[in-house]
Amino acid sequence: MGSLPHTGAYSYGDIQNLKWSSTEKAVARKAFDRALQRELDEVMIEAKKRAEKIQEPSDLWDLEHFLTQRRTQIDRQFDYRYSVLIFVFADLIRRGRLSGQELQGLSEDKLASIRRYAEP
Repeated sequence: MGSLPHTGAYSYGDIQNLKWSSTEKAVARKAFDRALQRELDEVMIEAKKRAEKIQEPSDLWDLEHFLTQRRTQIDRQFDYRYSVLIFVFADLIRRGRLSGQELQGLSEDKLASIRRYAEP
């Protein structure tokens, strides 16, 4: 994947070596934490619904399976390493967990790359 010079977007290889200013790190952390909280809120709502329906011992294991599966997905999706954060933010935007407005304060090049990778 090459870079898009007219948008200032970084190429795939460049993203792993991006420098993040202290302001960008603060913006990124806040956006990341908000998106994670949204994800966890949804899991809690679903878990409570499922727990209310428990009638058999096997229902307990179904709930445990659901929670284990979601935890694994969340652990994979929410990776705060700066070398992959552009991709994480693009995925979160694509899935509706984060808005572009919440990333205001990142450099235009980073925002352009996030938009680029968030495209379907």
